[in-house]
Amino acid sequence: MSDASPAPLHVFRFHISIKRDGTGEVCGGAFAECTGLEATMEPKVIKSGGANYGATQRPGQVTFATVVLKRGISQSHDLFDWFQKVAGGGYAYRRSAQIAVQNAAGETVITWELARCMPVKFKAADLNAKGTEIGIEELHLAHEGLFLAN
Repeated sequence: MSDASPAPLHVFRFHISIKRDGTGEVCGGAFAECTGLEATMEPKVIKSGGANYGATQRPGQVTFATVVLKRGISQSHDLFDWFQKVAGGGYAYRRSAQIAVQNAAGETVITWELARCMPVKFKAADLNAKGTEIGIEELHLAHEGLFLAN
């Protein structure tokens, strides 16, 4: 009897694309880390008289974790510009994001989509004249939905 289940995916093969609705990619690709792809549903507990063996559980509201993107600092200002537009009190440009997980052959096998993303924190790289490591910048995204596209 053979095991037909697919091999687990490596988590270091992924591509991130951030788009404004109706337009092409605003930024993407060169991210070193993506964390926070999670959704949590808080169940509603309903207690009823005479049911002494436990309460009934019903689905409640779903909340989403903040997604944190990290990348090496570059000359591109695209992420900070987006944060600055939102933080400056202007129109809150919402964007969609796609995180494509790839197999060893480089083919996309899973795509996560984030709906109506908004930057809530930008962290520039720490500067240290004694250091030799690459500077990392962070963008924290609040969003209104996590979907599995394929």
